[in-house]
Amino acid sequence: MTEKDILRGGQFLIKETNCDDVFTLEDLSEEQQMMRESTKEFVDRELWAHWEKFEKKDYAYTETCMRKAGELGLLGIAVPEVYGGLGMGFVSTMLVCDYISGATGSFSTAFGAHTGIGTMPITLYGNEDQKSKYVPKLASGEWFGAYCLTEPGAGSDANSGKTKAVLSADGKEYSISGQKMWISNAGFCNLFIVFARIEDDKNITGFIVENDPANGITLGDEEKKLGIHSSSTRQVFFSDTKVPVENMLSTRGNGFKIAMNALNIGRIKLAAACLDAQRRVITEATKYANERIQFKTPIVNFGAIKAKIATMATNCYAGESASYRAAKNIQDRIAIREAEGNSHQEAELKGVEEYAIECSILKVAVSEDVQSTTDEGIQIFGGMGFSADTPMESAWRDARIARIYEGTNEINRMLTVGMLVKKAMKGHVDLLGPATAVGEELMGIPSFDTPDFSELFTEEKDIVKRLKKVFLMIAGSAIQKYGPSLEEHQQLLLAASDILIEVYMAESTILRTEKNAKRFGKEAQSIQIAMSQLYLYNAVDIIIQKGKEAIVSFAEGDEQRMLLMGLKRFTKYTNNPNVVALRTQIADKVAADNGYTFD
Repeated sequence: MTEKDILRGGQFLIKETNCDDVFTLEDLSEEQQMMRESTKEFVDRELWAHWEKFEKKDYAYTETCMRKAGELGLLGIAVPEVYGGLGMGFVSTMLVCDYISGATGSFSTAFGAHTGIGTMPITLYGNEDQKSKYVPKLASGEWFGAYCLTEPGAGSDANSGKTKAVLSADGKEYSISGQKMWISNAGFCNLFIVFARIEDDKNITGFIVENDPANGITLGDEEKKLGIHSSSTRQVFFSDTKVPVENMLSTRGNGFKIAMNALNIGRIKLAAACLDAQRRVITEATKYANERIQFKTPIVNFGAIKAKIATMATNCYAGESASYRAAKNIQDRIAIREAEGNSHQEAELKGVEEYAIECSILKVAVSEDVQSTTDEGIQIFGGMGFSADTPMESAWRDARIARIYEGTNEINRMLTVGMLVKKAMKGHVDLLGPATAVGEELMGIPSFDTPDFSELFTEEKDIVKRLKKVFLMIAGSAIQKYGPSLEEHQQLLLAASDILIEVYMAESTILRTEKNAKRFGKEAQSIQIAMSQLYLYNAVDIIIQKGKEAIVSFAEGDEQRMLLMGLKRFTKYTNNPNVVALRTQIADKVAADNGYTFD
């Protein structure tokens, strides 16, 4: 595949994607399917069967399970073979992150913190000596890593940290002093990735710091948290902690870039980490609904319950579709860069950075879907769902952190639009041309011809094309009005980002199903077709609401009337789907399978 064959990050908005060019879970290789099964076996045996332990703050058990994961090679999926890992592609790393994360948020957090922000900065930014010394131990689970970025006064504004690094008179070591908080794995890690400021540098610098209490490192007590009870989370205090100069990560002042790129990768991995949690909640809720008898019938037969199960399954299917689409795009971009002579480090960094918009979209969409899914799981269980004796209650609490991790969802929403505008300014995504064309279309007379929508998804794909015009119409007008000060209008950006998110998620879902209907037949994909149609219907509703909110916030008079008319035109169905019938069809299949079986 050449660079011309795959869309650049953000280009999904202005270019059509052929369904044959997207990767889906149904495209997994035999090796990847075996990897998925072995991961699920580990999770069912070691984690799901003992979920109560993770609710009792059994930090030792979390550490034990992490060591077992290391023995199975699950901690080194993304690590190059030369450093003791399996050197698998980006899709495979997403796959393991997905299926290892569904049983408990405590283990998911420990796994994600170690393999991602604990190991990855050294793999991608470390020099040869650093990688050879530390990465094999981290890949095997002999050592565990943690990441020290957040401070009491530096959260979303990560570059404002006060931790200092002072070079010794002989130039051989730095002395680090400062306070870090919310540090995952702090209670059992062997090394920290620490970010500190040298002198009055504009940007922070990264360091590899071994965890030695005798070297001025002390830990706070375990934090009392709403969820992820057995994830070790502590404050870390550094007091004149000595770090050899050779343990500086990358170059001086490059810490902020390391942190931001780690977040890009972390965001798409977080989306993956929310998927199997949804599958398990849907399955447990469905089993309960099949068994729970009220008014002499299983509650799964009630329309109100069917609506919940159908929406839960549909959102999970959409999350899978979009997450693996983006993962393969990243993997292909990495391969292209490696073929051009880039090192593995450069290729992976640039490959992920290219799709930073999609990473933020996925982080927001899937983290919010897992929260709504766990909430509905509790509702289906009723009073039992509120009880700590069932896994619904803990799943709901564990899901809540996902909207805060890797940059809050509010930050990520604004980033999606901000990064898209920056890409346009660099010439990577042509927003001006399509936005101008949409403006001209609004001034013209609409066609009143009835289109031929007889083929599968012809109307749905036409609607997606028009939903993209909604975003271009609003974003183009807003940029024209506010220019560079657009970033100051946060509520407008939030509304615009929700439109962008729904476009990407709906399109990804339709493309996955279209591809599979072509190869497996429409009959075999009837439920997936129903889920794709239901997701799009719900997405259109959200876009109508958010579009109106955005338009009335900045446009007045004739401009406002024209934009609202455009919103109505671009979101119009020719054939409105029977939403109740779609939900019933989906829910009946989930009930018959006694759980989620679309992966």
